[in-house]
Amino acid sequence: MKKLEQGTFLTMLVLVTAVFFFLLKPFFGAVFWACVIGLVFAPLYQRFLKLWKNRATFAALSTLVVVITIGVIPAVFVTVSFFQEGAALYQRLQTGDINIGERIEQIRQAFPAIQSLMDRFNLDLSTFKSQLSNAAVTVSQFIAQNAVQFGQNAAQWFVSLGLMLYLAFFMLKDGTDLVAQLTRALPLGDERERLLFSKFAEVTRATIKGNLVVAVIQGGLGGIIFWILGIPAPLLWGVVMTLLSLIPMVGAGLVWVPVAIYLFAVGSWIQGLVLTGFGAGVIGLVDNFLRPILVGRDTKLPDYLVLLSTLGGFVWFGINGFVIGPLLASLFVAFWEIFIRDFNTPEETE
Repeated sequence: MKKLEQGTFLTMLVLVTAVFFFLLKPFFGAVFWACVIGLVFAPLYQRFLKLWKNRATFAALSTLVVVITIGVIPAVFVTVSFFQEGAALYQRLQTGDINIGERIEQIRQAFPAIQSLMDRFNLDLSTFKSQLSNAAVTVSQFIAQNAVQFGQNAAQWFVSLGLMLYLAFFMLKDGTDLVAQLTRALPLGDERERLLFSKFAEVTRATIKGNLVVAVIQGGLGGIIFWILGIPAPLLWGVVMTLLSLIPMVGAGLVWVPVAIYLFAVGSWIQGLVLTGFGAGVIGLVDNFLRPILVGRDTKLPDYLVLLSTLGGFVWFGINGFVIGPLLASLFVAFWEIFIRDFNTPEETE
């Protein structure tokens, strides 16, 4: 009878928990980023807590002010400007002010080796020009349409933002108690749970600091050099470089290298040399210098695992996936490390 009661209770527990998570599904992004803010800015919250003499409310509010100043306000400005430049680019493509096919033809004439390479692989340049032009129109049209949708849904977006900051306040203020309650509730063993929570927090901070900060710096530098050189829509391309920099082994070079080739093709040698030197000497080296400073080498997953998990995260979770993917990969590795440590006897290991 007791086993039946326990089984029924556990079944109901799983069912109620699943329904509750389904209920929170529309607010997944707000809840997720509130947890991320709570983890990443926990050290800053602790400093404010000492400054305010253990007044948790003031410490959490002070931390949120920093988050809004360095994160939310710049993100809102960049998002609005990105959609504006995307809409303007779509208009220029529609009116013919920017002709992708003509510019590809300029590159072909300047670099005959490109035509030879395409002939070797039986690639038709006219088809390639048509496909690239259609892709450019499609992407810019998508941005323009979403700009309208973004304006229409601005109220909903700001409600989600407010909900995220509201939840982040409690994650900062009560995060330690929440982790303690989860440690008590989960039947995995306190030592394993502490290890998993520690790994979760470690990889979250490493991903945000190592990936997001480096990507933003690379994209910002790329946008600045595009603006200095007079390349159209510098903020748009800066955002694109930021997104590409989130993906390991891809990076901002997918944007600035073709632009540099085009500048050489049209005879803008000085601009091409400046962009090539800045791209290789500054943008390309940011990752090598900053990532080891922002993230300890011991927190890094293998590069191939980071690449696969990041790409998978983007596919399944959209922009949130650049954090969720590596997190799931780190938990996968942590669970197997615990299994090897706790469930393999010396005889089996030998």
